Amino acid sequence: MQLVVPIIRYYRMPLLLLGFCLGLIFIRLLVSGSFFFGFLAWNLILAIIPYLITQTVMFYGIYRIPKAFQILLFLFWLLFLPNAPYLITDLVHLHSSFADQRWLDLFIVFVFALTGWLFGLLSLLDFNQFIRTRIVSRASDLILIVICFTTGYGLYLGRFLRFNSWDIVFKTETLLREMAISFAKPYVWLMTLAFGSFLCLSFWFLKWVKEDS
Repeated sequence: MQLVVPIIRYYRMPLLLLGFCLGLIFIRLLVSGSFFFGFLAWNLILAIIPYLITQTVMFYGIYRIPKAFQILLFLFWLLFLPNAPYLITDLVHLHSSFADQRWLDLFIVFVFALTGWLFGLLSLLDFNQFIRTRIVSRASDLILIVICFTTGYGLYLGRFLRFNSWDIVFKTETLLREMAISFAKPYVWLMTLAFGSFLCLSFWFLKWVKEDS
């Protein structure tokens, strides 16, 4: 209990934001009697996993974690990172016939999308702090760029090919086959470039705000 209270106090703003998101789902349930957008809550849980990983590493200290386990954590983090900005693609569900609360539904999806995007950026800030303690600044920037565009491609795998982060383990052969096929499609590269570029710019903007404050 002595540890829980300080944690809640420290993370009060993220917790308030998460509570606000879940509250919107509850309000929509009362208004429409439908739990159609309930899937956003699950997507949001997946979206905060990368941030939970980097914050846990910061709490324990990167140098206290064995190098082999650091690599595993990085791979796990990278696999789940696309789930954070993925929520922005849930705007597509506004075309559903079940999205009958026009402005409320638009607001709900926007809030969830923005929240997921913010958690992704916060996790990237944490990761940037880790690697800057180990390598030079230019190399760390290049690594972040690669990660952003990898995440952009991950959005394509999730939205269009409907793969989950854990499918790398359970559907390895199918995933690799579909990835090989996708590389020949121009719109795959366009989506990767678009989302990757926006993620890079968002990260550098937030980093600039943080350093300038």
